[in-house]
Amino acid sequence: MKDSGDGARPGFVRVRGAREHNLKDVDVDIPRDALVVFTGVSGSGKSSLAFGTLFAEAQRRYLESVAPYARRLFDQQGVPEVDEIDGLPPAVALQQQRGTPTTRSSVGSVTTLFNLLRMLYSRAGTYPPGQPELHAEAFSTNTPEGACPNCHGLGRVYEVTEESMVPDPSLTIRERAVAAWPPAWHGQNLRDILVTLGYDVDVPWKDLPKKDRQWILFTEEQPTVPVYAGYTPAETRRALKRKEEPSYMGTFTSARRHVLHTFATTQSALMKRRAAQYMISSECPVCHGKRLRPESLSVTFAGLDFAEISRLPLARLHALLKPAADGTAANVRKMRTDHPERALVAQRIGQDLVARLQVLLDLGLGYLTLERSTPTLSPGELQRLRLATQVRSNLFGVVYVLDEPSAGLHPADTVALLRALDGLKASGNTLFVVEHEIDVIRHADWIVDVGPQAGQHGGKVLYSGPPDGLRAVGASRTRHYLFDQQGPPARTPRTPKAWLELQGVTRNNLHGLDVRIPLGVFTSVTGVSGSGKSSLVSQVMVELVAAHLGHAVPADDEDEGPELERAAMAPIGGRIVGGMEHVRRLVRVDQKPIGRTPRSNLATYTGLFDHVRRLFAATRTAKARKYDAGRFSFNVAKGRCEHCEGEGFVCVELLFLASVYTACPTCKGARYNAKTLEVEYRGKNIAQVLDLTVDAARDFFDEEPAVRRALDVLHEVGLGYIRLGQPATELSGGEAQRIKLATELQRVQRGSTLYVLDEPTTGLHPSDVEKLMTQLSGLVDAGNTVVVVEHDMRVAAGSDWIIDMGPGAGEEGGHVVVEGPPEKVARARGSRTAPYLAATMAPD
Repeated sequence: MKDSGDGARPGFVRVRGAREHNLKDVDVDIPRDALVVFTGVSGSGKSSLAFGTLFAEAQRRYLESVAPYARRLFDQQGVPEVDEIDGLPPAVALQQQRGTPTTRSSVGSVTTLFNLLRMLYSRAGTYPPGQPELHAEAFSTNTPEGACPNCHGLGRVYEVTEESMVPDPSLTIRERAVAAWPPAWHGQNLRDILVTLGYDVDVPWKDLPKKDRQWILFTEEQPTVPVYAGYTPAETRRALKRKEEPSYMGTFTSARRHVLHTFATTQSALMKRRAAQYMISSECPVCHGKRLRPESLSVTFAGLDFAEISRLPLARLHALLKPAADGTAANVRKMRTDHPERALVAQRIGQDLVARLQVLLDLGLGYLTLERSTPTLSPGELQRLRLATQVRSNLFGVVYVLDEPSAGLHPADTVALLRALDGLKASGNTLFVVEHEIDVIRHADWIVDVGPQAGQHGGKVLYSGPPDGLRAVGASRTRHYLFDQQGPPARTPRTPKAWLELQGVTRNNLHGLDVRIPLGVFTSVTGVSGSGKSSLVSQVMVELVAAHLGHAVPADDEDEGPELERAAMAPIGGRIVGGMEHVRRLVRVDQKPIGRTPRSNLATYTGLFDHVRRLFAATRTAKARKYDAGRFSFNVAKGRCEHCEGEGFVCVELLFLASVYTACPTCKGARYNAKTLEVEYRGKNIAQVLDLTVDAARDFFDEEPAVRRALDVLHEVGLGYIRLGQPATELSGGEAQRIKLATELQRVQRGSTLYVLDEPTTGLHPSDVEKLMTQLSGLVDAGNTVVVVEHDMRVAAGSDWIIDMGPGAGEEGGHVVVEGPPEKVARARGSRTAPYLAATMAPD
């Protein structure tokens, strides 16, 4: 519906002709000073309208007022595809994103609470007699004034030892006893140099003299000597006597020097990881892991040094600082007499800290500590930390654009979230929220429903108005879940075939927990945010089962910062005492990206592309030209466009503005060279096939069972709208998780596999949740076990078994409150989950 009027309605944002991504020339009016929720199935175009159009345009307008050199500091959005937007205020985006990839970024730094706390210690801390007053920087581990000089503020020291570099001393040097040396030619070179230097490389390492072992591993000397490649030690000695021409001159490097140099200088993540495995980490003996200088740690407040107060859960920190804020704390009362100006400072800072902490407690984050590093936080937790900062900022007349703020939230915590959003609105702001959670949608003042389906079948505004009006929109997939209040279909839960018994589980807030995980059924692990669900399932259980099966413990790539800055890996606390005979395989389906570059995509990750390339190679044209399947890969030089090297786009650097990515002028974004694109399969070239959505490709490859089977599974997990060649960098965490699940579902089911999923419904519309449940249920029917950490009560209600953790978060959690079939858990007293589960199972 095109609007005939010229101006914006008073109090409305007027959008005309929005065409970002899959939006179909959208016209819509959205009210300001209201909580507006954008709804629709996954991939319908909600985010394209809220973030890709409205926020991108608001940011573009703001940046036009900023000095050009300062624009480089912003993570700039592209210019949106839209004809016109009127009445749009300045906007702040709070998106779902992973934590800053370094452990030096923490809850305290993200919320700026550390700044206030450092000032409190500097101005109002208790100093030892005779010590001069310290500036606030002295309480930061990231400054020379504050960081422990021994460990540089890391809390741990790293060293290499003989044991770490020579794991098997029964081997000889020729048998690669010095494991820390590089593999392949470089390692052989160092062994040949030792032969020239007269060391015996054919006796067991343990039988070498200690002096020789120490020199080989730890010397800083780097002698350059002749090397006779391929000679035996005796032949080398003869060649040296005769002063034969050597193969080359080689320079020796000790194992320690090699490890430390590689770690410090290599650009290869693989080589860095390899070097790190020979380095032993231990607590810094100077600061005892507290990361600050001794002078800084000697200052206390309420009897605690800065490191100790940083380790308190926010709820306890709030209680501790309250007396300072209201002036009743003993040290503040004493200050009033001795230093009245310091008492005033302590009280002012205390009041600000308490007020900021209260917002975090209201958002259900009281279980976090200030020192908790951001890489260990979920995207939902990070978004709520940023939201808390905004609630305290007291801005007026701003549009806040939020991406699923309820992600990772228990229904009990969603209530607190809605209170915070209401507070922002009451301060004179507008909230544009992209959301799937029915409780949040129900709370909206205005709904913009986008659809009707995903991808090319979406992109239209089906409804824009007050919630109740959506009831009459037949094409809306959201309407059914908002107004038709029937519970999930009645079913008899499956009976567990056996039990995986864990004893003494200890991690984070779990202390010596004994728990049984039922096998052969679908289990949901529930509980408020921070109750210990992920610690139990995604961490300890996965690690114990992986170790039992002889797998490497699945790497946790979320902390991608410098290896030395990573927290020491927590020891596996607990053991399996029964049930492993029923588990043959472990599959953890997480939300980490399926690739970090645009070259990785759905087709390559699932293996689907291999079948497609073989089909192209089998065509008459390809055979006549002797093109093999490799010709149709954009990662291989022979088939790809030479100008963009198969990227499909080129980057134009604009000095003070965001870099512009534009379609490659040679291949026009097709990624392949002209000769490759001449080959067609059923009337389409390889680039056109990659541009098909999963659903369109299902029709196109209808007669190819291998390709069709993979596409069917992708469709069934709700990914029908994604293009086969869509870069991995454009996929959300939830989409990546479902691609991994679809890849797993394609495999032949052998049974006895344990599948572990952490919040698989993140980013899913309720209709897509039903599709996902059907797939997971199919895995159980095939003789497998599925364990999910989940907040969605419809998933919990559809489970065979529920383990409810809690009762609260952090120190108040870590226990199994109740376990059993959904009906039993729904009746349990003392469970924060029970009332919400009961309401879902028997809605009014």
